[in-house]
Amino acid sequence: MSSPAAGAATKSLIAFGKKERKMLFDPMLDNNPITVQVLGVCSALAVTVQVNRAIVMALALISVLVFSNVIISMLRKLIPPSIRIIIMLAVIASLVIIVDQVLQAFLFDISKSLSVFVGLIITNCILLGRAEAFALANPPWQSFLDGVGNGMGYGIILVVVAALREILGSGTFLGFHVVPQIAYDLGYMNMGLMVLAPGAFILLGLLVWVQRTVTGYRE
Repeated sequence: MSSPAAGAATKSLIAFGKKERKMLFDPMLDNNPITVQVLGVCSALAVTVQVNRAIVMALALISVLVFSNVIISMLRKLIPPSIRIIIMLAVIASLVIIVDQVLQAFLFDISKSLSVFVGLIITNCILLGRAEAFALANPPWQSFLDGVGNGMGYGIILVVVAALREILGSGTFLGFHVVPQIAYDLGYMNMGLMVLAPGAFILLGLLVWVQRTVTGYRE
């Protein structure tokens, strides 16, 4: 049987109080990694033509971010400061390779359509930024929550941009036609700009404006 002291220690390690809720939910809106920190913008422009691709990319980054945060947090007292960047990159790169292989094995068509962008998760500033700013200074449970929160914040923006681009640019959502034929008969036309990178840039800019207006964020 476990002692009361061990139970209390375990409970403190997985506590979910106000501080933990802030770690989890703050990056989804008030401190979103894309719309506030302006990180990971390239993938938000490149892989958001279709919602299914955006969802897979978001799940891939969430997986890598969560596991890299936890692993680096567990190793934080063993990592020499002089080589911490190399070790963090090695951990992140290893996880990205695993995720890429899993996608190729089970979602080959989507993996092929994502091209090099899954591999380029290694260079995503969100991963190295959270590892450096948070995981190296906090225990695994808090690092896990930080990874989930920032990954979800990234994923939400990706899916929103992708949904708007797919509906406005192709008239579909997850491959299903959502714009009725009668709209085309009345003269409605899909916005070709939305399937191009400038369309994504415009939508992302509008989301940044809306988010900062709602939260009152100022540089």
